[in-house]
Amino acid sequence: MTDLAIIGGGPAGYVAAERAGAKGLSVTLFEKNNLGGVCLNEGCVPTKTLLYSAKVYDYARHGDKYGVTTEGATFDYGKIVARKNKVVRKLVAGIGASMKAHGVNVVKGEARITGRKEDGTLTIECNGEAYEAKNLLLCTGSEAFVPPIPGVPEAGDVIVTNREILALKERPQSIVIIGGGVIGMEFASFYNSLGTEVTVVEMLPEILGGLDGEVSVMLREVYAKRGIQFRLSCKVTEVRGNEVIYVDAEGNTASATGEKILMSVGRRAVTANLGLETIGVEMERGAVRTDAQLRTNVPNVFAAGDINGFSMLAHTASREGEVVVNNLTGTPDEMRYDAVPGVVYTNPEVAGVGLTEEQAEKSGVRYAVAKLPMAFSGRFVAENEGANGLCKVIYDPDKRTVLGVHMLGNPCSEMIFGAAMAITQGMTIAELQRVIFPHPTVSEILKETLFTIK
Repeated sequence: MTDLAIIGGGPAGYVAAERAGAKGLSVTLFEKNNLGGVCLNEGCVPTKTLLYSAKVYDYARHGDKYGVTTEGATFDYGKIVARKNKVVRKLVAGIGASMKAHGVNVVKGEARITGRKEDGTLTIECNGEAYEAKNLLLCTGSEAFVPPIPGVPEAGDVIVTNREILALKERPQSIVIIGGGVIGMEFASFYNSLGTEVTVVEMLPEILGGLDGEVSVMLREVYAKRGIQFRLSCKVTEVRGNEVIYVDAEGNTASATGEKILMSVGRRAVTANLGLETIGVEMERGAVRTDAQLRTNVPNVFAAGDINGFSMLAHTASREGEVVVNNLTGTPDEMRYDAVPGVVYTNPEVAGVGLTEEQAEKSGVRYAVAKLPMAFSGRFVAENEGANGLCKVIYDPDKRTVLGVHMLGNPCSEMIFGAAMAITQGMTIAELQRVIFPHPTVSEILKETLFTIK
């Protein structure tokens, strides 16, 4: 019998396995595909690898702004994809090595819960073999949601999700992206840099729904100038081969055509064929219901990552896995979702954590806003010719604590953790102002923004 059985080897599963193994628990990890889950194999890591190649190409083409000229800069799409595959293979192998180093028994195959004995022992079947566990962690992740739009099945391989688009051997000359969220905008950025004609069709009035509205508008304006066509407040009603038919806010019908059509309208938890019903695990809106300790309604059964639907981000999943293991090994812990950072790896990048101005307004909390252009940072000016960007701080004017931080500009993805730490620790404006920031760095913009608060 194993102390902890984990179904799913993504960011929640493999991190939990590593932490549990390091703390002396016996662990069995079931994964039907490659270790690393969607994030490593067909999500976060491969897309960021592609985006970095696109960024290098952008630098090569526009280096004259920095006094460096590259004549006839070109790219090889096949080599870009091959490098992406190489990076993924290397990192998957690294996770495998980590599992071995921490004594984790990795079982490759599709696992299914078969029952729970009177003494609480959980039973699992995989590859025709039976396994027993004292505790069970469910980490089966999520999959792209393809809405039942008329004409989608008939369009065949014209329709792609994040999985299929990463496997393309050639760059499409044109693409229609249905959904202007994080995934949609990252692929829009990538293909726009490589010269593909990009159209983004979004049902909401603005891209990046849920992120700070002001930052979202600024990013859209950047990409509109680079040639991306945005169709906002537009509902897709039909797909006819390569043509996407939509209705705009005024009720007018129009269309956009692309060699490929990327479905990027959200993701849903993977729960089918898992055997949840055999032990009575409760569901809520298609996801497994959990509390702040990631406990389900069934004793000793936990769920972390996209399967619980709280925050479909890899770093959220990893932290949730840690919370489970900490509580199992005697360290009280619980998940906080008020300080989960989010990043959009476009060029320029977007990063945010905590409340947006829109969320603060809607919730009725007292708040105030301080903001500065990123160009108030000398390092930003030195490395981002012609860009301004934004650093925006949402704060409590009474308690003088940070409620949210939202940024547009490179490299805000590497800076946002500091704001997340401040929110997590409940730091005051005064305490943050006393922190020494290295100079010259773009991170100094946070301190400069804080010093505008009187």
